[in-house]
Amino acid sequence: MSVPSASMNGMGEHDMLTAALAMACAAVLGLTVALVRTRRRWLTAVGERGWLLERERESAAEAAIAAERDRIAHELHDIVSHSVSLMVVQASAAREVLGTMPDEAATALSAVEDAGRGAMTDLRHLLGLLAPAQDGTDGALEPAAEAARTPLAPQPGLDRLGPLVDRISFAGLPVEVRVSGEPRPLPQGVDVTAYRIVQEALTNALRHGDGGKAEVTVRYADHALRVEILNSGPSVLTGTAPAAPRPQGHGTGRGLLGLRERVALYGGDLDARRRLGGGFRVRARIPLDRP
Repeated sequence: MSVPSASMNGMGEHDMLTAALAMACAAVLGLTVALVRTRRRWLTAVGERGWLLERERESAAEAAIAAERDRIAHELHDIVSHSVSLMVVQASAAREVLGTMPDEAATALSAVEDAGRGAMTDLRHLLGLLAPAQDGTDGALEPAAEAARTPLAPQPGLDRLGPLVDRISFAGLPVEVRVSGEPRPLPQGVDVTAYRIVQEALTNALRHGDGGKAEVTVRYADHALRVEILNSGPSVLTGTAPAAPRPQGHGTGRGLLGLRERVALYGGDLDARRRLGGGFRVRARIPLDRP
């Protein structure tokens, strides 16, 4: 009787081993299937994430292109508007005195030429940044013109405020400049924006002003740069102001609107309005301690 009992025990152990092996194989198969499914889901998620990242990159590139186009449009407006305004004023003055005061007419025409050359230099700088040649030169120029070409100047900043004021004053609008605080190097974007504010305000005052003078104040505060331009003119209180408001004088033109947007990029603000005592005021504040 003992022999059959041992045989039965051996068969029971064999069945248990077989069942355990089957369960282990089933577990491995289940884990393999789960792993394959998990990997498929992961690959799908990675693919979707890559698509989203690509879309984000495309959106960021489109936004950057739009912002750059807007910046270029503002720069072109500032360059062309300022220079053309000076040229128109000086050409008009030359025409009025051409027959009676030829020397003064020649001086005014020389100012027209200088304004045109300055505009061409600024435009060449701007366009050179947009589409420079691979070797850094303008291949479209002939050798003689290439040799006489003026090197591209950097974007204007407050360090070029003196020549700007001289041009405006020579065109017929006396300008007084005051600087308060300790002048210090500014971020390039802030420096260019501050210069453009003064340029736009003085150009508008020259174009639309009826005589008078202008005052420019630049204040280097601890945490901000403040710029203010005042120009005198007819008073709205005395009834001598122009009957029809001028769009540029009210700050609704493209120039001042563009400057508001540029100042806002740095967290600042710009205000432009008529003064009750006559004339116009442009005031801007640009923070200097932004991260």
